[in-house]
Amino acid sequence: MPSAPANSWTQVATVDLEAINSGLDPAIPTADVALYYPNNLDPAHSAKVTPDLLVSGFVAAKDIFGVAGVQLKLLFFKTGPLDPSLFEVNSTRGDGDVPSARFTNMYAGAERRPAKISMEAQAAFETMVEDRPGSELIVHIVTLQDVYMEFFEKLDYRTWQRKTISTGGLSFPGYMYGETMPRHLRGVISITDLTKSEDSWKTIAHELGHKLLNVSHEYRDVSPQHEVNADGGLMLYGKGTEILPGADGRYHRERLHRSPYLYTEDTSGERTYNPDYQAGGFYFDPIYEGVSVDLDAEALAATAE
Repeated sequence: MPSAPANSWTQVATVDLEAINSGLDPAIPTADVALYYPNNLDPAHSAKVTPDLLVSGFVAAKDIFGVAGVQLKLLFFKTGPLDPSLFEVNSTRGDGDVPSARFTNMYAGAERRPAKISMEAQAAFETMVEDRPGSELIVHIVTLQDVYMEFFEKLDYRTWQRKTISTGGLSFPGYMYGETMPRHLRGVISITDLTKSEDSWKTIAHELGHKLLNVSHEYRDVSPQHEVNADGGLMLYGKGTEILPGADGRYHRERLHRSPYLYTEDTSGERTYNPDYQAGGFYFDPIYEGVSVDLDAEALAATAE
């Protein structure tokens, strides 16, 4: 699969990192974020994602996560060439997939059969993201023209239909991929459209939520699903931005604060990161002990009502 070396990409000089990162407190948990934008995308796509939209989306995300006690630091914004054959990719390989396990929850089902990144998506990401020490601790937000996601939608007890959707953003989250992602790419998020709805301003924050909270679309009494269109918390499609604590908030704030991407700095600048995943980074990874919802028990309780 053709790709250019990641080190051929250069920083965008017009992005004022000092201004964007002003006011960061080294004692507050922080996640490093990097932005990437191919400089040869098709002109017809250029309005869907622009450098300005990426930066403004990042700044909006800073405010949202700041309310939950977490800072976002923009490390750099890089641009460079991408092979046009990689402008559009499938997110996962389609070899031998079957519908999700129907007698357990979606997180347990994903842990049994993790998603695997497609060769094309991996090649696109490796064009932009360097394989170097520390890459696995950075959230890499990369721009493409289309990233397609496939899943099965249950129509009735015996029937499933395969759906293919184009995504505005996709987080390649630990709860779906586990350790099948190359380690230096585990922090990748793809962005393909920041204009498709009036709520697109929060797309980057929403995808960062998938990555840093390690949850799907869920909120309060809404159990995890592939798609949920409703106003509520950050993790639903809608206007909401809440990252709530406690059982009523599905432990979203607590899970955020245990993310392996977070660090603090002492007075000498030495960083201390949260513990890394212990069992692949799925929803029920041991680092989330006490802050994961017993989804099977929740489902049984719902059917008993």
